[in-house]
Amino acid sequence: MDSETEPERQGGPQTRLDADTWAAAVDMYRNRYSFIAVGPRVHEDWLPDVAAVMQREVTDPRGWRCRDSEQGEEELEEDAAFPFRVPPADEAGAAEWRSRLFEIPRSAVVRLLVMLATDGMEVSRQYGFADRRMGMEEHAQVILSRFPEGSQFFTNTRHDGGHPDFYEKVTGCWPMSQYAWDFGLLAVSREEVGLIWSFDAS
Repeated sequence: MDSETEPERQGGPQTRLDADTWAAAVDMYRNRYSFIAVGPRVHEDWLPDVAAVMQREVTDPRGWRCRDSEQGEEELEEDAAFPFRVPPADEAGAAEWRSRLFEIPRSAVVRLLVMLATDGMEVSRQYGFADRRMGMEEHAQVILSRFPEGSQFFTNTRHDGGHPDFYEKVTGCWPMSQYAWDFGLLAVSREEVGLIWSFDAS
């Protein structure tokens, strides 16, 4: 509900999580071709829940803001999941879809969320990043705080090692959409699944 508030569960300064701080965090992506939405998790195997979010079949469980750059576009009349490639229902197809995702630690998520909001999805190309960095990281902390300790985080980026630094240039990805270049975060908690995704349609 809009009146719901929660403190960030990580150590350090507490981040207030409510409808207003969430909306401000989502607004960080206003200049990107992006999709930010959270849906309910109702299955132990969360792939059907992810598919429901991609296909716009569910709404935010808390009634909070989402962002959908395709809203009102004619592509959605033909494909409700556009531009995503929805996880297949068959076992082999689902396994191939999962193989494009890699789990990352909670400590890497804030930098990924910031990178997804930058020009060209590359921190070094973001004009005035040094001045904007603190504010962007605060917004990213709000998004992270919605998914408590014990949540899982996945990305489709190519990176070295188990703890990637997303302020360094990301050199590739395994596309999860109909475009050749997209980066994103899939967050899975016991109660919710969230997609924060940016696309390059050029």
